[in-house]
Amino acid sequence: MTVTTPGWTPPKRSWLRKFGDAFRGLFHAVSTEWSFAAHLPVAAAAVALGLWLRLGPVEWCLVVLAISGVVAAEVFNTSVESLARALDRGPDERIKDALDTASAAVLVAVGGAVLVGLLIFGPRLPAVLR
Repeated sequence: MTVTTPGWTPPKRSWLRKFGDAFRGLFHAVSTEWSFAAHLPVAAAAVALGLWLRLGPVEWCLVVLAISGVVAAEVFNTSVESLARALDRGPDERIKDALDTASAAVLVAVGGAVLVGLLIFGPRLPAVLR
């Protein structure tokens, strides 16, 4: 762990570098967190179902927001887990609380996405499946 001195400021980064770092972080999260193995296929299925059902613009906005909310929550959760592993020197209730709270954020996002899916897709499916 690096210790910084008071008054130290990190070097300026270009926007290109910031985006590069963000994509590296996204790749790290997707490639190291097994939960994405569940989230990404479900997101793809929601997009495919939306295309099949010909969702309107507002419905697409809601679906995209639901998917991006789950992915963002999972990325934040992965970052908290990574930080906890870097700091953990043994059992610590504060780190456990942080990990459990970050996991709860994913649970809340998934719950909201499921509700959005039920509200948008639910009423249309019986008519389509006949």
